Amino acid sequence: MMATTHALVGLALAAVSVVSGDVSPLALWGGFLGGAFPDLDLYAGHRKTLHFPVYYGVAAVAAFVALALPLAAVPGPWLAALAFFLLAAAVHSAMDALGGGLELRPWEGTSERAVYSHFHRRWIRPRRWIRYDGAPEDLALALVAAGPAWYFAEGLLQQAVVAVVVVSAGYVLVRKRMVHLAEALVARLPDPVLQWVPERFVADLH
Repeated sequence: MMATTHALVGLALAAVSVVSGDVSPLALWGGFLGGAFPDLDLYAGHRKTLHFPVYYGVAAVAAFVALALPLAAVPGPWLAALAFFLLAAAVHSAMDALGGGLELRPWEGTSERAVYSHFHRRWIRPRRWIRYDGAPEDLALALVAAGPAWYFAEGLLQQAVVAVVVVSAGYVLVRKRMVHLAEALVARLPDPVLQWVPERFVADLH
């Protein structure tokens, strides 16, 4: 799934803090950033280096328990931000198993690696409920999450939701064309440069 979809889902999850009456802009930002965070490993062991389906969840539970304690060492708003950051990162990591595999053309369904579980020490296979990142159904999920995300956000964060939706729609339009562009680019790269390109990209494009 798109990183933007994950960010919107994380923000929608953090909206619970508003519904419960504990209005915390930091919690909303925590959910938004936590939803996107795992995909920072895109060029370095994607869906393994920063994806922890189990451990993020355990850490999130610990953070929410600490949040409920009256003697928590970390100030409430910051602890809430951390808790929702970890929850959103956990949901992101788990949701990746519902999408496509790691190949550059996930619509072909050739990869059986969706996300790595460090707890189980193995790759979890893709369910392909959402066929690939940038699929129409991926955008549909992003739009569903954007509703509550936009409604409960304010100011800059609300503007960020609109920007993320626009970026998501644009990405969906060019998703498959990007592979053809990457093929043409890699074919022209000199060998010294190719060594800096992630191996899975080079292997799929050659």
